[in-house]
Amino acid sequence: MSTPTIRYYWEDLQVGSQRDLGSITPTREEILAFAGQFDPQPFHLDDEAAKASVFGALCASGWHTCAMAMRLMVTNFLHEAASLGSPGLESVKWLKPVYPGDTLNLRHSVLESRPMSKRPDVGLVRTQWAMFNQHGEQVLHMEGYGMFRRRHPGAPVPDAPASSPTDA
Repeated sequence: MSTPTIRYYWEDLQVGSQRDLGSITPTREEILAFAGQFDPQPFHLDDEAAKASVFGALCASGWHTCAMAMRLMVTNFLHEAASLGSPGLESVKWLKPVYPGDTLNLRHSVLESRPMSKRPDVGLVRTQWAMFNQHGEQVLHMEGYGMFRRRHPGAPVPDAPASSPTDA
């Protein structure tokens, strides 16, 4: 596998910027396979149990929905970014069930951005991930942090907030 070209560094992730990161359509087989391995609850595995549940039909695990969002994020953005991983999420909300054949679209928005005080070569970005089905209904809301290499480590940042003592 070749090394991808880095196009996006921390400095490129401006507060207020948004990216549409493509779409994915889970199949019944994919939903069953994921649930069988990682979330074997009856409404993810069995049509009759799903029909009797609050979901009314077989649906994807919320964790599968998160994994699909991550796939879109990596394929359509992180492969070209100076990503250094994530220290974690603040929130995950599954707002609507995802059914086989739904086409899901992901939008990524930058909410906050600051350099890390103890790592001058790294910037921290708080983002929101919003995933919508083909009807425009939001099915997933996530907020969390990403760490990105800085193009110019240690360069002054205009109007940067004061660092907190808990900076990593």
